Amino acid sequence: MKNFKKLVFAALLCISSLSYAAKVDTLQIASTAMSKTYKAAVVTPNSYAKSKSAFPVMYLLHGAYGHFGDWLKNTPNKKLVQTLSDQYNIIIVMPEGETFSFYLDSPVNKESQFETFITQEVIQKVDKSYRTIANRTGRVITGLSMGGHGALYLSARHPDLFCAAGSMSGAVDMSAMLNRDSSAQVVKLMQPVFGDKSGSSEMYEQNSVLGMLDKIKDNKLPLIIDCGVDDFLIEPNRELHRRLVYNKVEHDYTERPGAHTWDYWENSLPYHALFFNKILLKNQVVVKK
Repeated sequence: MKNFKKLVFAALLCISSLSYAAKVDTLQIASTAMSKTYKAAVVTPNSYAKSKSAFPVMYLLHGAYGHFGDWLKNTPNKKLVQTLSDQYNIIIVMPEGETFSFYLDSPVNKESQFETFITQEVIQKVDKSYRTIANRTGRVITGLSMGGHGALYLSARHPDLFCAAGSMSGAVDMSAMLNRDSSAQVVKLMQPVFGDKSGSSEMYEQNSVLGMLDKIKDNKLPLIIDCGVDDFLIEPNRELHRRLVYNKVEHDYTERPGAHTWDYWENSLPYHALFFNKILLKNQVVVKK
């Protein structure tokens, strides 16, 4: 009888934990801009199924060499994103950005139009598929490395879509890649995005977040930026911080112990979620538990 009771208790505990867990979906998103279909992982909080409210959305971008599922499988804590979705009652969307798109619209390659994909096709599909707050007051964006660049780049160019943005270990200066990899390797990786200009330092400067201070200043979006002190991208992030300070752009900037690793990003993401939650509370779009 005691063993039976233990089994029943364990079963109820399991059912309970499942019923209070965020849900993970895979959304197929047809891209007219690139004539192909990509996937996005979408995490909805447990409260989503029990509520008729519209929910805010965090767009969470992956880094170079990665894909849309990275945030769900590469963090040491495999439930990190689901936990944050439940904690803050927010939908978290992780779209495909390919291995080296930098979330730009390539001027030479119609198959690499990721600015258009994210800002027009992904957001539109998510807003049609889920009960979202379908305007900038309930939409935030962040990411790691290439995704950090993407989040700042897209929010700077499309302030009508987002109310806040962040970057973790962001590749905010694409020319910094030349200091880590051989020029030939970087040129090859960037070839699908910039074609014959992929070896030009001027090309990197023109498309880097470091060169977008005027737009960032004009937009006045709340920003959260951090980088590990042992990260190979720490100096570009420090330079971005210096330029933001010089231009009197308000932002949250932090350096923490760590390198360009998933251990660091697992530690970083909860700070971004907390920062965004404060913005969403000000916008009065947070769903009450």
